[in-house]
Amino acid sequence: MRYLGKQEIEDIAIGAALLGTGGGGDPYIGKLMALQAIEEHGPIKLLDPEEVPDEAVIVPSAMMGAPTVMVEKIPSGEEAITAFESLKSNLSTEIYATMPIEAGGVNSLLPFALAARQGLPVIDSDGMGRAFPELQMVTFYLDGLSATPMVLSDEKGNGMVLNTINSVWAERLARGATIEMGGSVMLAIYPMTGEQMKSSSIRNSLSLEENIGRSIREAKEKNYNPVDSVLELTNGYELFQGKVKDINRKTESGFARGTATIEGIHHDKGKELELNFQNEHLMATADGELLCVTPDLIAVLDAETGMPITTEGLRYGARCIVIGMPCDEKWRTEQGIATAGPGYFGYDVNYTPVEQLNEQEGNHDA
Repeated sequence: MRYLGKQEIEDIAIGAALLGTGGGGDPYIGKLMALQAIEEHGPIKLLDPEEVPDEAVIVPSAMMGAPTVMVEKIPSGEEAITAFESLKSNLSTEIYATMPIEAGGVNSLLPFALAARQGLPVIDSDGMGRAFPELQMVTFYLDGLSATPMVLSDEKGNGMVLNTINSVWAERLARGATIEMGGSVMLAIYPMTGEQMKSSSIRNSLSLEENIGRSIREAKEKNYNPVDSVLELTNGYELFQGKVKDINRKTESGFARGTATIEGIHHDKGKELELNFQNEHLMATADGELLCVTPDLIAVLDAETGMPITTEGLRYGARCIVIGMPCDEKWRTEQGIATAGPGYFGYDVNYTPVEQLNEQEGNHDA
């Protein structure tokens, strides 16, 4: 157990943007909410999963919707408290702690803001090890845990309790409600016991985000290449260097969908990379050759600073480095690939681990 202050939150926000693979919502907004909560309520307790009693009730908290919407419809923090308190009432029990549903973007930071205001600890784990766009795309679902009862809450004061037959139906119904509620909502979701959390969650993801963020922050001070450090921490691969040539992005069906074309520079001069995304970057191909595909992680970093660039932050002319990182082994099972692999998103490619796609090219910099 340890306490997190403002600097730790700053570092986690950077790492969250990277592991968010372009999505998960704008981490800057979540960071500001967490920092304000620390200012008002003091440091936040972070627990190792093993410190949580088996019988304790754990409720992850998250934002749902298109990241592009949240940039303009900034939450106040009351939405998350409303959802959390409503689910606590529905469960008729005290909640021991909260945790992120995913390791990415705003959803890595929102639980801190909620926890500070509720006087609860945050658990150093999550349900993805990255960000994914749909509610059933979590390790909890792979292990048979239910997303419901869950509560959606918006900035207008509307709240909705859902009980569904499975987590796929939870996604379908909640997505429709989210669109009607303005494109983004706060969730209290996947209630579970401490025992279930320990066996199902991906551990120490917040600590990894903190280490990534600290490494990028210190790179300039200590004069080292931030990208090399990130690749070492994540066992990642440099996929491509270039500048953004074209970006085609639209918000539909509650998601930010699109493609980005990146024109190669340096050793990739003369080649083009295409990135496909649905909130998160899902597939990277260069001149028709597959470099990385979901459920493995794809992140776009600023070529000079190493800072991650979100899908809504991609701009024409931006010089960037695209990296690929292996996902948690839970996603490489048959069920994991069926749930969040390329076929689910409509890409006509087979999943091949990023290591196999890139080791023969000599791109591994870890």
